[in-house]
Amino acid sequence: MTASPTHSLPEVADDQVQTVRAFNRFYTHKLGVLDQQLLKSPFSLSEARVLYELAHGGEQSAKEIGTALGLDPGYLSRIVQNFDESGLIARKPLPTDRRQYRLSLTAKGRQAFARLERMSQEDVAAMLRPLSGEDRRRLTGSMEMIEQLLAMPRTPAPRATLREPRPGDMGWVVQSHGAFYAGEYGFDSGFEALVAEIVAKYMTTYDASRERCWIADIEGRPVGSVFLVKASDDVAKLRLLLLDPAARGQGLGQRLVAECISFARACGYRRMTLWTQSILVAARKIYQDAGFKLVGTEPHRSFGQNLIGETWERDL
Repeated sequence: MTASPTHSLPEVADDQVQTVRAFNRFYTHKLGVLDQQLLKSPFSLSEARVLYELAHGGEQSAKEIGTALGLDPGYLSRIVQNFDESGLIARKPLPTDRRQYRLSLTAKGRQAFARLERMSQEDVAAMLRPLSGEDRRRLTGSMEMIEQLLAMPRTPAPRATLREPRPGDMGWVVQSHGAFYAGEYGFDSGFEALVAEIVAKYMTTYDASRERCWIADIEGRPVGSVFLVKASDDVAKLRLLLLDPAARGQGLGQRLVAECISFARACGYRRMTLWTQSILVAARKIYQDAGFKLVGTEPHRSFGQNLIGETWERDL
């Protein structure tokens, strides 16, 4: 049984993409952003964003505003021209370049922004008012989480090292399998019980000459595991391949499987086998790329799910 590592960036499931797109459509419509005029004001969404930037950022050049908001220079130039003609902004030439201007809101512009801000506050309050206090906290907490996750810098994870298990690692293997498969595939506690049974058997009957467990580690934290155990004198069994989603993107699943194959050869096994499920698409590709072939399938009802179990093998 395995999680689903990938070769580069983690794969994104189609249903997850569709969920985000559906939410965007729903929330955009909910806020009235699709309307030509924002909040029943004379301003479009882009114009309102420029007003907000000037109200909160102080004097800025048009170039700075365009960069901050990602607006096309030509489109922004027309907005600035309209604001200037309407008396909403003042222009001050830059001392270093008289062709460039610093923009600021006039008193009329600040009044226009204050009205827009007040209407925005009232509209959002009206949207929240029907919800209970607890539902409001859940909603705003989820919004804060979305902002934090999408704003988080995406730096590559440090390269993992493979090591022997330490005290506490076996508990991590059981807990991580249970939590991952419950969250990703809806497996019930029967799966965690199976993992605990496999781990307990490994620990009590461990044969150091023919069996091995590798823990993938990033900066002292376990992020992956795999076991190679004896099935018979000639056959080794790969078990409990798991990869923390945070450690994907560096070929770690392939490295763990390669370690198993190398060790099995060194031990004199003639064949390797493993059991997995058809729904674990990315993991199945790892096995296929490592030379395993699908040799049998069997539908079964386990862990609260209807599954198709698969047996894969490869010669050594």
